[in-house]
Amino acid sequence: MASDRQGLPMTASVAGATHYDDAVASLLEFRFDLSDAVQQAIEVDPAQPMARVFSAYLRLLSTEPAEVEDGRREFASWQDVSDVSRFTDRERAHVAIASVWLDGDLLGAGRLLRTLSAEYPRDILALAVGHQIDFFSGDATTLRDRIGSALPAWSPSDPSYSYLLGMYAFGLEESGDYGQSEALGRQAVEISATDVWGIHAVVHTYEMSARVDEGLRFLDERVEEFDGGNFFRVHNWWHYCLFALEAGRPDLALSVFDAVLRPPDSAPAAMELLDATALLWRLLLEGEVHEDRFALLSGDWLPFMELPYYAFNDVHAVMAHVGAGRLDAAEALIVERTHYLELAEPGHSNAMFTSEVGLPVCRALLSFGRGRYDEVLTHLLPIRQQLHTFGGSHAQRDVIERTLLEAALRSGSHQVARHLIDERIERRPASPYAWHKLASLELAQGNADGAALDRARAESFTDDTASFGAVSRLVAC
Repeated sequence: MASDRQGLPMTASVAGATHYDDAVASLLEFRFDLSDAVQQAIEVDPAQPMARVFSAYLRLLSTEPAEVEDGRREFASWQDVSDVSRFTDRERAHVAIASVWLDGDLLGAGRLLRTLSAEYPRDILALAVGHQIDFFSGDATTLRDRIGSALPAWSPSDPSYSYLLGMYAFGLEESGDYGQSEALGRQAVEISATDVWGIHAVVHTYEMSARVDEGLRFLDERVEEFDGGNFFRVHNWWHYCLFALEAGRPDLALSVFDAVLRPPDSAPAAMELLDATALLWRLLLEGEVHEDRFALLSGDWLPFMELPYYAFNDVHAVMAHVGAGRLDAAEALIVERTHYLELAEPGHSNAMFTSEVGLPVCRALLSFGRGRYDEVLTHLLPIRQQLHTFGGSHAQRDVIERTLLEAALRSGSHQVARHLIDERIERRPASPYAWHKLASLELAQGNADGAALDRARAESFTDDTASFGAVSRLVAC
């Protein structure tokens, strides 16, 4: 019996185990060759369970319904000809977990993976996949503790150690521990410059504390690492765009949108469409409507919406439709998802995500597009404290918080707007966006002098000398 690089026994040939380990390394670095690496492990050793499980997990992590359906069929066909009794206890547990997730119970799969990690803390696939499930379900505590509880079983000499630090740093950031998150994230990147998840964790700490200039410098210094052949390229560039928006440079954000987030003739992927859509929606909230760009995204989202799978995606599809002026498409998706809930089987995690958060947010976005700003408050205020339960990070969900704030301002709900702005300034006192919104509120209430002071305060937090070196190189190419 072979073993993986962590010393865990595998029902596989030596060659099969080697290819499996290579595929795991590709996952940790989010490399473009990931799917091919998993497929090679299967081709070398078609009977080995861990490669088959890995393939199923990978399709599920895509959040794309067609991929998931293919994964369900492939996994079932393999199970029909497999003798599970030959597998180790750990492998049988993975097979059961993949089956649970393929049946729609993402939350149940996450819990089972945590139990598995408690027994096998050096099972890197269980940790990495479980970490993604925690992200998809917005469970910040488990996002942190799933990795933190396993770290003592690892040594800094382990080749995968830096990637665990990067994951742990992200969990710490989502749990509000920005100082430790930044320190461990930087340590991860120092050990392995290719740890794009570690880069991402550090960038999140700057985003959440509105340290715009530091965030830009950090990314500028590492553009060659995060702009390489990895699936996190688009997302880290999206973070760069967020800093550009805070710095008052929407033009640079649009340059990145056209060059990276949604370049001409690009093959759309759901996880990348999220970033492109959310960026354009942030611009829309500030009065910049780019219907032509939204129209591309609206069309890109349609194939991923044929079957319900992940409510977080549905919300962004509705954003794209509304931004493109296709309110009928947005309404049709809402009707379809409402019907889906009427037929959903018990235990489907996405049905809960859709019912409790997804549909109310979709309805709020459609109301915003129709200019019915009071309705936006009606839809969002009651669920505001539950937004995290349908996935994403704080930074990603902030687009919904901004929609609520903008609706409060436009509807003349000044008390609600004041509450939201004050809360934001207390959390991010150096945020230009927050102070600009306070200026808008002061102006709406007839306090021109106060608005001028707020605008000056906002501008004091931006650096006019920022070079935006990464964007300059990107546009030059």
